Parts: sequence; C-alpha cells; structure tokens
Amino acid sequence: MRQRTVISLQSCFLLVTCLLTALEAVPIDIDKTKVKNTEPVDSAKLEPPDTGLYYDEYLKQVIDVLETDNHFREKLQKADIEEIKSGRLSKELDFVSHRVRTKLDEMKRQEVGRLRMLIKAKLDSLQDVGIDHQALLKQFDHINHMNPDKFESTDLDMLIKAATSDLEHYDKTRHEEFKKYEMLKEHERREYLKTLNEEKRKEEESKYEEMKKKHENHPKVNHPGSKDQLKEVWEEADGLDPNDFDPKTFFNLHDVNNDGFLDEQELEALFTKELEKVYDPKNEEDDMIEMEEERLRMREHVMNEVDANKDRLVTLEEFLKATEKKEFLEPDSWETLDQQQFFTEEELKEYENHISLQEDELKKRADELHQQKEELQRQHDQLQAQKMEYHQAVQQMEQKKLQQGISPSGPTGELKFQPHV
Repeated sequence: MRQRTVISLQSCFLLVTCLLTALEAVPIDIDKTKVKNTEPVDSAKLEPPDTGLYYDEYLKQVIDVLETDNHFREKLQKADIEEIKSGRLSKELDFVSHRVRTKLDEMKRQEVGRLRMLIKAKLDSLQDVGIDHQALLKQFDHINHMNPDKFESTDLDMLIKAATSDLEHYDKTRHEEFKKYEMLKEHERREYLKTLNEEKRKEEESKYEEMKKKHENHPKVNHPGSKDQLKEVWEEADGLDPNDFDPKTFFNLHDVNNDGFLDEQELEALFTKELEKVYDPKNEEDDMIEMEEERLRMREHVMNEVDANKDRLVTLEEFLKATEKKEFLEPDSWETLDQQQFFTEEELKEYENHISLQEDELKKRADELHQQKEELQRQHDQLQAQKMEYHQAVQQMEQKKLQQGISPSGPTGELKFQPHV
C-alpha cells in the first residue's frame, strides 16, 4: 500500500488537490515534550481552514458528503496525485450511493442559486435587465452550468481542477493585494501631507522617518528553514537543549496533527519567533499586515527549498534531505520587508491614476443616484399634490350635495346612509 493511503480521506484529499491548504490561520505551538500521554489528533475533528476561495463553503460540503461513502473513500485512499488531478477519480462518482448523489444534487442546486443571486445583485447595481443566468454562469469554472440540477462526475472534476488552479495562484494574488495595500498606504500618507501647512508637514515627515528607523532596529532574523532558525524554535518554543537538536525529533514535534507531513499551517507556526523580533502589535511603527506578508514569504521560501514534489506538504524524507544541504548549515542572510522596495514611483503613479478614475466613476454614479432621488421626490410631491386636489374636489362636491339636500355618496356612488321615510 502506498505511503499516503494511511492518511485519512480528508487529509488525502487535501494533499493531492490542495483544496483546503492552510493559507491564513497559524496553529498554536504544542510543546509535546511537556505533555504527558499525548494522544494522536483525530483529523476528522480538525476544522478545515478557510481556503479563501469564493466557493469555499460549497467545496467543504462536497468533501464532507463524499467522506460518508465507503466506496469513494476506498478509491481515494488508493489514488495517486495524477489520478485525482487528471479527473480519472471523478468517474468513481458514478458508483457512490443514491443517498450521497441526492445530497450532492441538492448542494449543487443551492450553489447555483447562490451564484444566480450574486449575478443578479451585480447586474442590478448596473441597472441591467433581461438577465440570462445560464449564459452568465459560464464565468464560474468550479461548477457545470449545463446541468444545474444534478451533481455529476464532471462537477467533481471541475471542482478539483478549479480549486487546485486557484490555490496555486493564491499566494501570487495575496502578494499583489499586499502591494496594492502598501501603495494605498503611501498614497494616503502623501495626500494627508498635502492638507498640512509647511511646519506641520515637516513634523509629520520627521515622525515618519523616526518610526521607520525604529521599526528597522530589530535583532537579526534567522534565515527561514536554516539550522539556526530551527534550533531557536527547538530551544525557545520546545524548551529543549540546543546541543541535543535532532531534525527527526523536531519534525515529529511540529507535526501537530500527526499525519506524517508538515503542512503550510505547521510550517508558518515555526516562524513566529522570528516574526516577533520584528513586529509587536503594541508598537505603532509595526504593521501587522506586513507581518503576515513576511510570514507568507518565509513559508513560500521554505516550501520552494524543501518540498521536492511540489504537493504543498513536507514529508519527513524531504525534511531530512533539506537538513543535509549547505544552505541549511550556511544560509544567506534573510532580507526582511523593511529592506525591500515594494513598488516604484511609476507604479505608484499608475495606481493613483487608477484610484482617481475609480473615484470619478463613483462620483458620477453618486450624482446619477442623487438626480434619480430628486426625480423620484419630484414625482412623489406631484402625486401628493394631485391627491390633495382630488380630495379637495371630492369635499367640494359633497358640500354642494349637502346644500342641495342630497345624501353624501361613497367613492363609487353608493349611498352612505339611507334617508328616513
């Protein structure tokens, strides 16, 4: 039996498709040397992390339901990466129980309904009419829009491929978002300076430079994944003698869920000590968003160096091989974010132009909405005036009838009361 068949269904599914790779949360370090009678963690009780995908909930629901089918569970445990990513495993969906298929059908209908609501909300904001939901569903590549009522093998194949592709590009997307964040921060700083007089502006500039220097004045950061960095975790987090450092023991200590792999969550937890050298949430000069970007960069670097088969998981064998490399013993110095330039002046100018265009568009839209509001108010006032005129006319008619000795009538002409005989 292959090495990975010993992993639970969910862990295996995470391994080969990267569907629920940890991209945000960082687990708490567990000092296993100080805990007696340590029990293996039941992976079924672990809450899957949020993937950050817009169809995350649907993805988790599909996995949960497939876990309940014994046939599919068995096939998945025996499958290798290529069988799953190529779509061959998806054909096994034809053999799952009727109960599972019915549940998957129901979930797909709910997902299609959710996507249609998103489309409608977007188009409503643009005031479009005549929505062709079927055509617009084509933009979602994690679901087969041709059959909105049935979950088929094509759906599972598309879901796996979409999630795999999206998560492969997720880190890149996060880097791009971080770059935008830094440009926006600088843009807002410069715009604020424009509102100040010369004296205040100089004070703010001086304060800004002082905070930069204060942030940059931190202890040396060890190269992520190097022997020095891991030994520091071994000593300070695990409470062990640095002279007794053993890579295999270290691996087992930090394989928190005991599945035989270091996943991205477990790797990122190893960098907490290094990040604490640079960032403190109590310090005004330390940006916690930058800290998470630094954590991401460290994890990416270690994965690129250690993860030989690029499955986003580190095996014990891969880990031990990495400790034999020269880079592990004699690494280059690690450049933190404060030593790097995130963008050029040209990029910032282009970004500011983009912001300006967005602001103009929003202002235009706001003006249009204001005009629509005024028009609606005018129509409302006009209707109210017409209503008042109508009531006044009715009252005048009723008064004339009373003067002429005619009984008042209702709106349709019926008598409101019968005269006494």
